[in-house]
Formats: sequence, C-alpha cells, structure tokens
Amino acid sequence: MPRRIDISHRTIIFIAVFLLSLWIIYQILDLILLLFVALILMSALSPIVKTLSRFKVPKPLSILLIYMIIFSFLGTVLTISFTPLIEQTSRLIQVLPDAVSKVLQVGNVDQSFLQKEFGNITGNLFSFTKTIFDNVITIIFLLVLTFYLLLERENLEKRTALLFVGQEERIRRLLVEVEDKLGAWFRGQLMLSIIIGTLSFIGLTILQVPYALPLAIWAGLLEVVPVIGPIISAIPAIIVAVTIAPVLGAGVAAMYFIIQQLENHLIVPQVMRKAVGLNPLMVILAISIGGRLLGIGGALLAVPIAVVVQLVVTYALKETS
Repeated sequence: MPRRIDISHRTIIFIAVFLLSLWIIYQILDLILLLFVALILMSALSPIVKTLSRFKVPKPLSILLIYMIIFSFLGTVLTISFTPLIEQTSRLIQVLPDAVSKVLQVGNVDQSFLQKEFGNITGNLFSFTKTIFDNVITIIFLLVLTFYLLLERENLEKRTALLFVGQEERIRRLLVEVEDKLGAWFRGQLMLSIIIGTLSFIGLTILQVPYALPLAIWAGLLEVVPVIGPIISAIPAIIVAVTIAPVLGAGVAAMYFIIQQLENHLIVPQVMRKAVGLNPLMVILAISIGGRLLGIGGALLAVPIAVVVQLVVTYALKETS
C-alpha cells in the first residue's frame, strides 16, 4: 500500500515565504551590495569620527570635514594627473596588441582581431571602475548612506543586538568585531594600493618604461585583488618593456618581483598587522565564487564578505559548543 505523505499548511506557507524571500533578495541584490560597501566605508571612517568627537567636534560636522578632506585630495590628484593619465592610457591601449604580437612572434596574426580582443578584455577589466565613475547618483546615494550609518552607528548596534533576545551582549561584540575587521581591511588595502602604485611608478620611471603612470595605477588598483592581482598587474609592463629591449623586460620583471617580495615580507605585515587574515585557499575560492556570481565587483568584495562569514560562523560554532 502506497505511503501517504501529508504536508501541513504551515510547511507550505514556510516554503512559499522562503522562496519569496529569495526572489526579493535577488531583485534588490545591487542595493544589498551597495549597503555592504557603505558598511565598509563606515567601518573605515568611524575611528576618525571618534577621534574628532574627543575634541568636542559634533559628529555631523566631523563627517562633513572628512568628506571635504577626501574630495579635496582626490580633486587635487585628478587635476594634476588627469591629462597625462588619459593620454598615456590611450596610447598604451593602442600599442599593447602590437606589443603582444611582437612578444609572441606571430606577425601573421590579424591585428584587427587582436585589437578587438584586447578591447573586450580592457572593457571587462575596467567595467566596474567605469560604472562607479559614470553613475554619479549611485555615488551620491552611497555617500549619503555612509553619512547616516556613521551618524546612527551606536543606535544601529543596540537595535540590532536587541533583536536577539538573551544574546544581546554577544551579538554586540560580534558587530563591533565585524566593524573593526572591515575597517582595518579597507584602510589596509587602501594604504597597500597607494604604496604599491607609488613604488611601481618610481621603478618604471627609473627604468624609463613608457606609460609609467597608467601602469602604476593599474598595479595599485589590482593590489585590491589578493594573490593574483600583483601578478596580473606586472604582465602589461613586462610586455611593453620587452618590445623595447629584452634586457629591459627582464629588468621590469625583476622590479616587480622585488616589489612583491617587499610587499609579502615587509609592507603587508606592517600595514595589515591589525587586519584580518584569511587562509590563501579561502581567499582564492572567495574571489573565484564572487567573480563568477557578480563579476569584477563580486571579486573585489569577496574578501570582506568572506571575513564577515568567517566571523559569524566562528561565533555560531562557539555558541553550539
């Protein structure tokens, strides 16, 4: 006799609500990621706001002062470097396909096809950055969201902790630790990008490699991507150098190798001392999954997301043990 399976109305409602929740999360995924970026910025700027508050500076004024300093700095840098950056980047994109063709010694390759492929690769690599700079409304919304998160930070922590009855203090400590780790990660990555970009620019300039400015900025940007970022950033510079002279190409490769060794043994331990460290295998898996699901933006946010997941899982395991 066939066995009868009864499904209660409560089970059906639960499944329906669960599927509806997944659908809603998928529809607002971009907003969730934007909120996560705002949380990272809040975590990074919060210590500065606290420092200014000790000098009796009102919190809203402290946040506005920080914004003014950041925009003034960025405006100065862009004013100085914008014209040479655009010129050198345009020339680099034009000559890179020919440089690769020379390095590979395949003179019979269709240059238009190679140019097209490099155009596609370049477009994909810069799509995330281009989207940020093009979408002014998103940037403004992100800044406003970060402003209010900084303004209501303490209240948000308390209200979130109150949702977990009997675990308020434990959840509050978890939130504080997540904030500390995200802030340390962001500040550390920003400092690493600046240091690596500056060292690359100095080295390329000394070796008289063309397009030093965009190549150095490229190295600084890819520093955000752990493990594989520094390796990928060296490839265009080496290719350009090899087309000038093989010895120069070897010199550029040696320069990037020295910078990477300094980074691994000196810069990273000093700059990222207080930042969270993940297992290299976990980093690679996180970046791969983030890139597959959300593209370049997902790859860039994969590490901080993995940091949060690691902390939450650790606290959950401590609770069950």
